[in-house]
Amino acid sequence: MGYSNHIIYRDSSGLECDTVLHRRNGTYALLEVKIGGEERINEGAANMLALANVIDQSKMPLPSFMAVITAVGQYAYQRKDGVYVLPIGCLKD
Repeated sequence: MGYSNHIIYRDSSGLECDTVLHRRNGTYALLEVKIGGEERINEGAANMLALANVIDQSKMPLPSFMAVITAVGQYAYQRKDGVYVLPIGCLKD
């Protein structure tokens, strides 16, 4: 499929995300896994957006996308801030 992942990325300021998905073409995504509902989704999205805001774009591009993977919900959607919400059930075959 052309990707690898790294579990739990943490920068020097303490910002973190659960997974960084790297593709062979150099693009990457930030993924956060949250079990709970809307409050946890908001927390995960805010965390990834804060992390993306401190990326030095002269050294590394912004992520291709950011997503919160959650245990609840039937449908995947994109939030107004651009973060995708992906219920785990939507990721099955």
